Amino acid sequence: MPPRWPRKPDRKDPAYRKLDDRMNFAVHALFAALCNSGLWFFHNLRSTSWDWLPWITASWVTVLLVHLIYISAIADYSDLGSQETPPKST
Repeated sequence: MPPRWPRKPDRKDPAYRKLDDRMNFAVHALFAALCNSGLWFFHNLRSTSWDWLPWITASWVTVLLVHLIYISAIADYSDLGSQETPPKST
């Protein structure tokens, strides 16, 4: 069952942004796992000499770790509505 959002989705909503970032990370992690496991499967099945494969896997894991650190420690999910500047009066 897909997640339900109780109100109109708005990127300015901090709770929605947090959920959206975490779902994007999950998709990113699943895609990385799919590609890497497929590459390693064919590498082992065909007994290939893909010297670049460990580098691809290590690079992808590094990108995933940076992504995880960003969404868990760096991203600011405070209310964007309070940061908007009022229109200038002329």
